[in-house]
Amino acid sequence: MLYWLLYRQLYPFFHPFRIFHYVTFRTVFASLTALLITLFIGPYVIGKLREFQIGQYVRDDGPQSHLKKSGTPTMGGLLIVIAILLPTLLWADLTDPLVWIVMFATLAFGAVGFADDYIKVVKRRSLGLTPRAKLFGQAFAAVLVASALIVLQQFRMFSTALNVPFIKSWRPDLMLHWFDHVPHLALLAFVPFVAWVVFVLLGSSNAVNLTDGLDGLAIGCTIIAAGALTVLTYVSGHVVYADYLELQRMPLASELTIFCGSMVGASIGFLWYNAHPAEIFMGDVGSLALGGAIGTVAIAIRQELLLPFIGGIFIMEAISVILQVGSYKLRKKRIFKMAPIHHHFEQLGWAESKVIARFWIGALVFALLALTTLKLR
Repeated sequence: MLYWLLYRQLYPFFHPFRIFHYVTFRTVFASLTALLITLFIGPYVIGKLREFQIGQYVRDDGPQSHLKKSGTPTMGGLLIVIAILLPTLLWADLTDPLVWIVMFATLAFGAVGFADDYIKVVKRRSLGLTPRAKLFGQAFAAVLVASALIVLQQFRMFSTALNVPFIKSWRPDLMLHWFDHVPHLALLAFVPFVAWVVFVLLGSSNAVNLTDGLDGLAIGCTIIAAGALTVLTYVSGHVVYADYLELQRMPLASELTIFCGSMVGASIGFLWYNAHPAEIFMGDVGSLALGGAIGTVAIAIRQELLLPFIGGIFIMEAISVILQVGSYKLRKKRIFKMAPIHHHFEQLGWAESKVIARFWIGALVFALLALTTLKLR
């Protein structure tokens, strides 16, 4: 909105407004706007959540040290979503369809998380939606995202070919082009791409959700992952950098830099209240929205194969749960003292603050590895 007003409408009459054309300038302002929204609205949101008695219900089988957190206001992810979307609407070029797709994904996955949190609050229990209902909602949102990207692909505004880390020339296409010559089966050409998008978005959203178990852990890792995505979106949309790094040039991706900057600012602001000891939890509405946003941005710039680096801690947490469940079902033995793996380290005697800090360090190392792949190709 501000981009449209200050640059598109007023720039011809006041040339200093040309600065609002630059993505880097608008990204900084979007990040600061998101930060200020979170910091100023945070106390009001925390107060209202306490007033409505929307508190966290801690699992009985979790660490005993977490029982004292019961009753801490949850569903703070609503604050994160508002602080991401509002600056994006203000500072991004809203004629860019990728911006709308990423914002829709954030809202859609956040809605699934909101339903899950709402049931927990109403039923006064630690379990919300059934696993099947939760996965169905996430999969449905992912299919809608994939469908929107396919429409862009038909207008040559999006590519279904993947960027592969460390390899310049090989870009596998997830579209089965031989179905193009069979009119009645043309839609089958997109089945691999849709399946891939569903897999990536379910994986990223649930991985962030599983990481959200300690004060500030998930949101701190999100700051780092969103920062890495800010760099990736910028270079993917920049004609000089994309050519120099031999990436797929995606002009529409540059406006996603503003979205990622908003995610960084909103996450920093939320960490102010979520740092140990937390005054508010993000809940599933926040973790699923952030996971869906991270996954959708990675898909939009065709860098989803970098997600294991960008969100290395998220992936590690998810894998620990898969291994723990699989081992117990097959062997009746547990690999870790408790899963996700951050609880395992707590059971080993690490203080919660130490687990959080060390996992943040790990997230930073993973993110730096992701950025080095841009040149090591």
